[in-house]
Amino acid sequence: MTQTDHLASHLHTAVAEELRHVRVLLEQLSMLLVADEHFALHHTEKMQMFDLLIQCTDESAAVLDRMAAGAKSHDAIEPVRLEVVQDRLRAALAKAA
Repeated sequence: MTQTDHLASHLHTAVAEELRHVRVLLEQLSMLLVADEHFALHHTEKMQMFDLLIQCTDESAAVLDRMAAGAKSHDAIEPVRLEVVQDRLRAALAKAA
């Protein structure tokens, strides 16, 4: 007998908020590093990784928000803008099916 977890949507929302907190910390760290002229000049390409991490965090939080609002798994990942993230999420669903 399958039982619905009435707390699942609340947990999805809470984890989405945690991801947003991580995003803020990543943004703060990237701004701190960019302010270091020596670091910024020598590691410009590596700084792009912060942008990717921030985008992945945003997309993951948005998926959780959609699931918390009642979206089905496939529908929750459809709006993901980063193709690599969407592909990984689709692969995870396909593996679980």
